[in-house]
Amino acid sequence: MSAAAAGARIPLVIDTDTAQDDCVALLVGLLDPTPDLKAITMVAGNVGFDQQVRNAQLTLAVAGRLGEVPIHLGCRRPLVREWVSAENVHGDGSGGLSVDAAPEVSDEHGVDALIRLAAENPGELRIVAIGPLTNIATALVKDPEFAANVGELFIMGGSNNGRGNITAAAEYNFYVDPEAAKAVFAAGMNITVVPWHPLTIRDAVFSRERLAEIAAIDTTLARFFFTIVETTLAFDESVGIPGSTHPDSLTAAVLLHPELVTAAADYAVDIETGSDLTRGYSAMSWGVHGLASNARVIEAVDADAFFAYVCDLVRAEVLPSLPIQGW
Repeated sequence: MSAAAAGARIPLVIDTDTAQDDCVALLVGLLDPTPDLKAITMVAGNVGFDQQVRNAQLTLAVAGRLGEVPIHLGCRRPLVREWVSAENVHGDGSGGLSVDAAPEVSDEHGVDALIRLAAENPGELRIVAIGPLTNIATALVKDPEFAANVGELFIMGGSNNGRGNITAAAEYNFYVDPEAAKAVFAAGMNITVVPWHPLTIRDAVFSRERLAEIAAIDTTLARFFFTIVETTLAFDESVGIPGSTHPDSLTAAVLLHPELVTAAADYAVDIETGSDLTRGYSAMSWGVHGLASNARVIEAVDADAFFAYVCDLVRAEVLPSLPIQGW
């Protein structure tokens, strides 16, 4: 009997390039009672790799879970390309918050941890991949059984034939390592995609009014949330988005709570790797081009229910594992 059928907690790994909303996604994995968060695996993405690790440790500390969930260091660069930063969007990724402690990390590489946990939980492990897909692609190369062992892979990435957020054509995660993304979609995994456009910028944007509601909750978690999103809020508003964007936490939330999804469909997804102009573009065929589908793409979610879920998440009173610097 599957874990879900038995009512057991869902074995989960979050593969992340921790900055801002990635931190909120980690809070979902750490505080929601539905998952059993087995590991956090780090991949090169939003900000400098070592800063990402510090941001993950900070989030564990804020949630009162430091030392309970291992952090595994994964791939420090894309498969074949140079790393591209998003520090112009995220700053340090933590809104200036930190803990006065060296990061506690596992000796086991992130890719090896993914392979091991999938083998230990065949057909049951869920992975939330909210950064570039370098670790996932590398695991596919290293272990031929990895694709079959993973129960579901939820990916935050791409746009559903829409605009990008780093170029006109491409969303950041797929742009940074398009070869990895292309390999993952070709691997035959059970994939669900939470795209940037149109889904995120329609259904996962929190206006200043909604952010004020979160700030008014006035718990440690609510203050943490409000502080870390301020940098991206300013950037989003500068490019015409009326609030802070939350695609990563949405990806974790819809995995754990499929009732949030109001529309989804099967697509044939492929990633452009050969063009400088459209590098990382996600072509999503909706069933009229004679192509076999390889992913479920979320098309709409209940935005009000998602906001309420985040409010409930940060309403919890927790005792941080370490003093938080920079409030």
